[in-house]
Amino acid sequence: MIKVSNEARAEIDKLKDSNKAGEGAFIRVGVKGGGCSGLVYNLDFDSERKEDDKIFKDNGVEIAVDKKSFLYLAGTTLEFTGGLNGKGFSFVNPNASRTCGCGESFSI
Repeated sequence: MIKVSNEARAEIDKLKDSNKAGEGAFIRVGVKGGGCSGLVYNLDFDSERKEDDKIFKDNGVEIAVDKKSFLYLAGTTLEFTGGLNGKGFSFVNPNASRTCGCGESFSI
């Protein structure tokens, strides 16, 4: 399961309300190769489910994850920070053995 913090949920709701997501849109979270640590998180709105998607709902947010990415993301929490060091979504991933300094890439 992927969890969504209250701050992340509030920001997702703002983005949906500002017409950045269509009707029936949900959050798609994935992992792909790249970055300085080997793997990069991918986060976007989507409205089409795929056959191998795992669907979760936490804190009122529907999330789709493809089966391969789920192996890397199980137990992850989606956070949103708006502090002095920058504003944006971040992932708290208990499976990551190493992350880069900016927090955008990781390795297992």
